[in-house]
Amino acid sequence: PLSCAKGAARPMTSFDQREHAFEAAYQHNQEMQFKARARRNKLLGLWAAGLLGKSGADAEAYARTIVLADFEKPGDHDMVHTLMHDLAAGGKPTEEHTIRRQAERLLLDAKQQIMTEIKK
Repeated sequence: PLSCAKGAARPMTSFDQREHAFEAAYQHNQEMQFKARARRNKLLGLWAAGLLGKSGADAEAYARTIVLADFEKPGDHDMVHTLMHDLAAGGKPTEEHTIRRQAERLLLDAKQQIMTEIKK
């Protein structure tokens, strides 16, 4: 019987090449989604900072806290509730659906910004 020596390399087939290309495309897509979410969260933080009267370095610092809040647990729940709490504490109570709708709009902006940066 024919057997391959342990560790012997086998020639790459077209199936292997397609599989590798699919994996690379999937990895790239996941990376782009991660970047878009992080950018969206920064934009959302800047939006909320503006509502709270923050600008410049204070607004940027606040936006970073919102980006980090999204890393605590999967999903947007923690980030949205952080924004709701902070806005209410700042005298600008904002409902969850309003924040989520703004997040959806800003995700489109974030994706567009990232695609523009990639093309440069």
